[in-house]
Amino acid sequence: MARIKGGMNARRKHNKVLKLAKGYRGARSKQYRVAKQSVMRALTSSYAGRKERKRQFRKLWIARINAASRMNGLSYSKFMYGLKQADVDINRKMLAEMAVNDAEGFATLANLAKSKLA
Repeated sequence: MARIKGGMNARRKHNKVLKLAKGYRGARSKQYRVAKQSVMRALTSSYAGRKERKRQFRKLWIARINAASRMNGLSYSKFMYGLKQADVDINRKMLAEMAVNDAEGFATLANLAKSKLA
């Protein structure tokens, strides 16, 4: 039986990594060993960045809800607690959207939250 060498598979693997490293400076885009390290680090950072983006958006939504609820005479925590008492189940993304684009609707929710707190 003939011996099979791994040249084709190795080349395919190397080219896949080098393709991901396209645009990197110097040896990072030319040499497999250096490119592999850079690509591994970049993929790890992009994974972490996707998680971080979710945290940042939640912070933004909370800041917008807080600003709008304070305009209606409530703090963020009291507003959210009032909505919970009123069995209003709207997520923060939609509340922030309402705070920016639908002030009347948000004011209605704020009044509902105030009435449940009193």
